[in-house]
Amino acid sequence: MCELLGMSANVPTDICFSFKGLKERGGRTGPHKDGWGVAFYENKGVCTFKDALPSYQSEIARLVSDYPIKSKAVIAHVRQANRGRVGLENTHPFSRELWGRYWTYAHNGQLSGYQQLPVARFTPVGTTDSERAFCYLLSELDKRYPQKPPGRKAAFTFIQRKCKELQKLGVFNMLLTDGEYLLTYCTTKLHWITRRAPFGIARLSDVDVDIDFSRETTPNDVVTIIATEPLTNNEQWHKMAAGESQLFRYGEPLA
Repeated sequence: MCELLGMSANVPTDICFSFKGLKERGGRTGPHKDGWGVAFYENKGVCTFKDALPSYQSEIARLVSDYPIKSKAVIAHVRQANRGRVGLENTHPFSRELWGRYWTYAHNGQLSGYQQLPVARFTPVGTTDSERAFCYLLSELDKRYPQKPPGRKAAFTFIQRKCKELQKLGVFNMLLTDGEYLLTYCTTKLHWITRRAPFGIARLSDVDVDIDFSRETTPNDVVTIIATEPLTNNEQWHKMAAGESQLFRYGEPLA
């Protein structure tokens, strides 16, 4: 299996603290040594870093964990390969354009029968079940809304229904964002936490690092972090149930 990390925030925020914890799980405190990647949104643009090396050994990952890249939407992933070779083409997250926006996705799990999923014009580059499932979701979305939907929230509601179909093929834990909305879907393991005022101190579980968020934020900041397993050991995370999905917009969980 792999591990996921996502962030949704109402102000440009760096993910250095959380990524430091995830980076250690990429081969040191966890078995996910087959590559890693992270995508940051800046308005409609996406900046992506990937490496086929274990993240805890990667100089690029060290740079990402130390350099405060500010974003309102981030998706990251450390990989334990089960479908497809170890290589950049099979390293998450994956991005595609639809309706003039970049959509970015990462998956944790393993699917059977995924080769038969129709993908239309969204051709996979690599050979993973994960990327094909992403291409399938976008192709179904494109088919459902040949023109832009009246609102992108409706598009994410449609994707939630399609995720339930993919769950029938196996384990399907997922993060998907268009830079404004961020959707999570859980079949086995996903947790999230929303931090807002009054902010306190958080301590990472995988490395001896803590942070006092009250010194790094304003009273109006809202930041949600999503992870396969909780990254901190002194905070209360929400554990998602099998078949549960949650949509976030600029840090706020939506009904």
